[in-house]
Amino acid sequence: MPLTRRISPMARTLLAGSVLALVATPILAQRQGSGNRPSRECVREIVQLCGRDRSQVRACLAEQVQALSEKCQNQVRKRMGISEADRPERRPFVPVTRPTRSVSYGSHQRQSIDVYEPEGVVEAQPLVLFVHGGGWRVGSKDRVQFKPQHFGDQDIYFASTGYRLLPDTPVEDQAKDIGLAVQALVGQASVIGHDPARIVLMGHSAGAHLAALVATDPQYAGDAFGAIKGVVLLDGAGYDVAQNIEDANYRGRRVYEEAFGFDAERHKALSPVTHIGGPDAPNWLALYDETRAIAKKQAELLTTGLGDTGSAAEAVAIADTDHGRMNREIGTPEGAAQTQAIDAFLARVFE
Repeated sequence: MPLTRRISPMARTLLAGSVLALVATPILAQRQGSGNRPSRECVREIVQLCGRDRSQVRACLAEQVQALSEKCQNQVRKRMGISEADRPERRPFVPVTRPTRSVSYGSHQRQSIDVYEPEGVVEAQPLVLFVHGGGWRVGSKDRVQFKPQHFGDQDIYFASTGYRLLPDTPVEDQAKDIGLAVQALVGQASVIGHDPARIVLMGHSAGAHLAALVATDPQYAGDAFGAIKGVVLLDGAGYDVAQNIEDANYRGRRVYEEAFGFDAERHKALSPVTHIGGPDAPNWLALYDETRAIAKKQAELLTTGLGDTGSAAEAVAIADTDHGRMNREIGTPEGAAQTQAIDAFLARVFE
């Protein structure tokens, strides 16, 4: 029986605080006169953005702190003793391109899509729909880094969708949100200008799980499912939920148990591998940090199953990266390996 089911709620709270301290301390080293440790939510944002490599996190935060929520930014700057004024000049985090339109697919503020249209395009071109990560609990569609500009330069429409988050919205409904986003983009293609029949889903971390689930289980995208011609997964590890919980370390197990609970049937229903063999998306690329064993195992498990049932699917290791950099360095020289793999994949899918 998992530890979290044997201890009292009070003990569980104390234990969670200890885990937070263990994570927060190496990420943001103690400084004389600095404030309190970042909140639990802020630590999750930091790990999502920068990964857990202590040699990379501080430099990442110094350069990319503006990618965090405003509340978390304030905590980080206070902790690290940095300000906008004394940061050295670097390439700006905000992409050169801005969203050209917003598409709503529901009444909640997170149920909307930012669309970035390539300049000077006359014919309907394909579209990449990005699903952000954040442990199903945090994250934002705004954090697209240099992806819109990179894909726009190739005459590819880029869109980034929001979706409702835990604890208010269960994972099942998050997948429904992604499916509704696909339906909205297909339905409004004539207004936006992209090709409604050529969409590739791209997801990072928890977003990779949601993208894979929507692209293997047609109940979510409904009549728009056939528009999904390919899927790009960025260092995800949730394709077999039960196996992932079994293999994960304590902290990773807690994240998955918070998201998926303890019911085996629910684990099965929310695992993309369960649905392989139906009308799956035809093309798959699963990239993973070569040092992250659990991501490698899950990517290979998914792509092997897809390949055995007729989809073109490949798992590719990316060196010299980490969980956060895998996503945020797409379209930059530092992310050449994953960028080249994605570009080659899209060229095949969209030819």
